[in-house]
Amino acid sequence: MKSKIKLRALEIEDLEWITKIENDQQNSIYSNIISPLSKEKILDYINNYKIDFFESKEIKFVISTTENLPLGIVDLYDFKPVHRRACVGIIVDKKFQNNGIAKKGLFLLEEWAINRLGIYQLYANVAEENLISIRLFEGLNYKKICLKKDWNFYNGKFNNEFTFQKIFKK
Repeated sequence: MKSKIKLRALEIEDLEWITKIENDQQNSIYSNIISPLSKEKILDYINNYKIDFFESKEIKFVISTTENLPLGIVDLYDFKPVHRRACVGIIVDKKFQNNGIAKKGLFLLEEWAINRLGIYQLYANVAEENLISIRLFEGLNYKKICLKKDWNFYNGKFNNEFTFQKIFKK
C-alpha cells in the first residue's frame, strides 16, 4: 500500500462497505455481535452520529487512503472521561491486511485520543486465538494485563480473552 493513510468520518458512501466489514462472520465473532447489522441500522448510526464524544462515549473512524478509499474501521468505546481511558477496536478489510494498515490506523487513533481527549490509557480485548491482533497490540507496546477464562461463547464453546493496556506518559 503506497498511499498515505488517514482517519476520517464514516460517510453514507461507505454504507455497503461498512455493512460487509461489520457483518463478516470472522469479525463479528470477535466483536460480540449476535445478529447481523442491517444497512438501515448502520445508516441510522451514520446519520445520528453524536459529535460529542463525551456524551456518546464512542466514536468510529474509517481508516482510509488520502484518496478516501476505505481500508478499515477503528473505534473507541466504553469511554470513561473521569478516568481518561477507553477501549479500542479495529477491523481491516481482508483485501488490505498484512500491509501495516492496522498498525498505522491504531497509531493515528492513539495520537487523536491523546491530543483531542487527553486520554491517559487505552485498552483492548483480544481473543486468545487471535494471534494477528495479539501481535498488533504487542507491536504497539500494549501490555497483556490479564487473561479472562471462558469469557466469550462462540463456535459452540467458551473462549478465553486477553486484555491489553497501554498507558501514555503524563
